Amino acid sequence: QVQLVESGGGLVQAGGSLRLSCAASGRIFSINAMGWYRQGPGKQRELVALISSGGTTNYADSVKGRFTISRDGAKVYLQMNSLNPEDTAVYYCDAKANMAWGVYDYWGQGTQVTVSS
Repeated sequence: QVQLVESGGGLVQAGGSLRLSCAASGRIFSINAMGWYRQGPGKQRELVALISSGGTTNYADSVKGRFTISRDGAKVYLQMNSLNPEDTAVYYCDAKANMAWGVYDYWGQGTQVTVSS
Protein backbone atom coordinates (compact mmCIF):
# COMPACT_ATOMS: atom_id res chain seq x y z
CA GLN A 1 0.00 0.00 0.00
CA VAL A 2 1.04 3.57 -0.68
CA GLN A 3 -0.42 6.53 1.14
CA LEU A 4 -0.37 10.02 -0.36
CA VAL A 5 -0.86 13.24 1.58
CA GLU A 6 -1.30 16.49 -0.31
CA SER A 7 -1.04 20.08 0.83
CA GLY A 8 -0.85 23.57 -0.58
CA GLY A 9 -4.21 24.23 -2.18
CA GLY A 10 -6.20 27.36 -1.56
CA LEU A 11 -7.75 30.50 -3.01
CA VAL A 12 -5.69 32.78 -5.22
CA GLN A 13 -6.39 35.64 -7.59
CA ALA A 14 -5.86 35.29 -11.31
CA GLY A 15 -2.21 35.74 -12.16
CA GLY A 16 -1.09 34.41 -8.81
CA SER A 17 0.88 31.34 -7.83
CA LEU A 18 0.47 28.28 -5.64
CA ARG A 19 2.70 25.34 -4.82
CA LEU A 20 1.23 21.91 -4.20
CA SER A 21 3.09 19.23 -2.29
CA CYS A 22 2.50 15.50 -2.00
CA ALA A 23 4.33 13.06 0.25
CA ALA A 24 4.16 9.31 -0.27
CA SER A 25 4.62 6.73 2.46
CA GLY A 26 4.34 2.97 2.74
CA ARG A 27 5.64 0.84 -0.15
CA ILE A 28 7.41 3.76 -1.79
CA PHE A 29 9.99 1.43 -3.35
CA SER A 30 7.26 0.27 -5.75
CA ILE A 31 6.60 3.77 -7.09
CA ASN A 32 7.69 4.61 -10.60
CA ALA A 33 6.11 7.80 -11.87
CA MET A 34 4.32 10.42 -9.78
CA GLY A 35 2.11 13.20 -10.92
CA TRP A 36 -0.86 15.50 -10.60
CA TYR A 37 -4.32 15.26 -12.06
CA ARG A 38 -7.23 17.66 -11.64
CA GLN A 39 -10.99 17.58 -11.86
CA GLY A 40 -12.87 20.80 -12.44
CA PRO A 41 -16.58 21.33 -11.83
CA GLY A 42 -18.58 19.16 -14.20
CA LYS A 43 -15.45 17.85 -15.87
CA GLN A 44 -13.60 14.56 -16.01
CA ARG A 45 -10.32 14.07 -14.20
CA GLU A 46 -7.42 15.07 -16.45
CA LEU A 47 -3.67 14.82 -16.38
CA VAL A 48 -1.81 17.95 -15.37
CA ALA A 49 1.79 16.75 -15.14
CA LEU A 50 3.81 13.57 -14.62
CA ILE A 51 7.40 12.96 -13.63
CA SER A 52 9.15 9.62 -13.93
CA SER A 53 11.62 8.16 -11.47
CA GLY A 54 14.33 9.30 -13.88
CA GLY A 55 13.04 12.88 -13.99
CA THR A 56 11.32 12.85 -17.36
CA THR A 57 8.35 15.21 -17.30
CA ASN A 58 5.12 15.39 -19.24
CA TYR A 59 2.63 18.28 -19.14
CA ALA A 60 -0.86 18.94 -20.37
CA ASP A 61 -0.81 21.52 -23.15
CA SER A 62 -2.97 23.86 -21.08
CA VAL A 63 -0.32 24.21 -18.36
CA LYS A 64 2.92 24.14 -20.33
CA GLY A 65 5.07 27.14 -19.52
CA ARG A 66 3.05 27.93 -16.39
CA PHE A 67 3.33 24.83 -14.19
CA THR A 68 6.46 22.97 -13.14
CA ILE A 69 6.52 19.51 -11.62
CA SER A 70 9.46 18.38 -9.53
CA ARG A 71 10.27 15.41 -7.37
CA ASP A 72 12.46 14.61 -4.41
CA GLY A 73 12.35 10.88 -3.80
CA ALA A 74 8.86 10.06 -2.57
CA LYS A 75 7.71 13.68 -2.60
CA VAL A 76 6.33 15.48 -5.62
CA TYR A 77 5.62 19.16 -6.08
CA LEU A 78 3.65 21.27 -8.52
CA GLN A 79 4.59 24.92 -8.85
CA MET A 80 1.69 26.73 -10.49
CA ASN A 81 2.26 30.23 -11.87
CA SER A 82 0.08 32.59 -13.89
CA LEU A 83 -3.04 30.87 -12.62
CA ASN A 84 -6.34 31.59 -14.31
CA PRO A 85 -9.94 30.72 -13.38
CA GLU A 86 -9.86 27.71 -15.74
CA ASP A 87 -7.30 26.15 -13.39
CA THR A 88 -9.92 25.93 -10.65
CA ALA A 89 -10.26 22.27 -9.72
CA VAL A 90 -9.57 19.62 -7.15
CA TYR A 91 -5.98 18.54 -7.66
CA TYR A 92 -5.06 14.93 -6.97
CA CYS A 93 -1.62 13.49 -6.40
CA ASP A 94 -0.97 10.21 -8.22
CA ALA A 95 1.67 7.57 -7.64
CA LYS A 96 2.08 4.82 -10.21
CA ALA A 97 3.30 1.67 -8.48
CA ASN A 98 4.81 -1.31 -10.21
CA MET A 99 2.95 -4.53 -9.49
CA ALA A 100 3.66 -8.06 -10.67
CA TRP A 101 0.73 -7.73 -13.08
CA GLY A 102 1.22 -4.15 -14.19
CA VAL A 103 0.89 -0.61 -12.85
CA TYR A 104 -1.49 0.48 -10.11
CA ASP A 105 -2.49 4.09 -9.44
CA TYR A 106 -2.61 5.32 -5.86
CA TRP A 107 -4.45 8.60 -5.27
CA GLY A 108 -4.32 11.31 -2.67
CA GLN A 109 -7.45 12.77 -1.11
CA GLY A 110 -7.36 15.85 -3.31
CA THR A 111 -6.74 19.50 -2.57
CA GLN A 112 -8.94 22.35 -3.78
CA VAL A 113 -7.45 25.11 -5.90
CA THR A 114 -9.71 28.07 -6.59
CA VAL A 115 -8.64 30.92 -8.84
CA SER A 116 -10.75 34.06 -8.71
CA SER A 117 -11.00 36.49 -11.61
